[in-house]
Amino acid sequence: MMDDGIACMMMRGGTSKGAYFLARDLPEDGEERDRLLLSIMGSPDARQIDGIGGADPLTSKVAVIQPSKRPGIDVDYLFLQVFVDQPLVSSGQNCGNILAGVAAFAVERGLVRGADGETTVTVFMENTGQTARATIPTPGGRPTYRGAAAIDGVPGEAAPVLLSFADAAGSTCGALLPTGRACDEIEGIACTLIDNGMPVVVLRAEHLGISGYETREELEANADLRARLERIRLAAGPLMNLGDVAEKSVPKMTMVARPSNGGTIMTRTFIPHRCHASIGVFGALSVATACLLPGSPAHALASIPEGDRKALRVEHPTGQLEIVAAMDETSGEIREAAFVRTARKLFDGRVFPR
Repeated sequence: MMDDGIACMMMRGGTSKGAYFLARDLPEDGEERDRLLLSIMGSPDARQIDGIGGADPLTSKVAVIQPSKRPGIDVDYLFLQVFVDQPLVSSGQNCGNILAGVAAFAVERGLVRGADGETTVTVFMENTGQTARATIPTPGGRPTYRGAAAIDGVPGEAAPVLLSFADAAGSTCGALLPTGRACDEIEGIACTLIDNGMPVVVLRAEHLGISGYETREELEANADLRARLERIRLAAGPLMNLGDVAEKSVPKMTMVARPSNGGTIMTRTFIPHRCHASIGVFGALSVATACLLPGSPAHALASIPEGDRKALRVEHPTGQLEIVAAMDETSGEIREAAFVRTARKLFDGRVFPR
């Protein structure tokens, strides 16, 4: 199998890029699979020069897809984050951006039959046990990647991918607020420890001595800030039911400030050791939810629209990510959230590991 290469489709999903595989084409044993993926992506190496990784956490991602045996589910999707400069592969989180390519991949590989017009694929996310519905345009029963949808962080326009979720809260930590509080204090900093699809620690940028409007490069060059964020992250891990997170990619660390471009909140996110060029889909959902919690560090900074159906726009270094959230008027909880992403097939062929 190795000499002949392994079937692989490279796709951009949202603001990320990754290698998509059928589960049957990879080893069943997890450790053997991870060693293979490290070789394919070229890790550990800061340039990933001997693999197909893009030398950035946002371009060193993998989706593993298989037909689902679960009632009402079309495909099972396992997301794997391949670290760039460490020999680590993490399954401890979802990725909503890579999810954006799953429906098209499933139709392309014949796992789901495309309808003429549009196709909805129900996806079970193995990392957290959540279910998503992904709707894509399929004229003539085939995915199209051309369209008029645009998302910040990606140049040009492409076909829209509508992603909707109804069971994101507590997906990894067991509860929306694993400590039961909207505000905790770690190292003297007020934090919201939250999981509405992605475990995130939300902090006010000003409490860390920054404005929250710095560039990604400025923040990555701030060694004192990075060290402080990591101390807070390591302390937050056990409080979020994540245990020792020293070698995990969660929780993410999001610093918030007042919006500057008509959005709901401004963000700068470490994922966890590199500053995100934008913000992840599930990370944005968790941060937006934190904005709705009275007493949270984000609440006083946020600009929240009226009504039980809210368009929450999370600002990030390269634009905004909009979440349409349906609220429960009594409890104030998010019943369902939807996003528009885009995806594009970049190449389809065979990849050759070392």
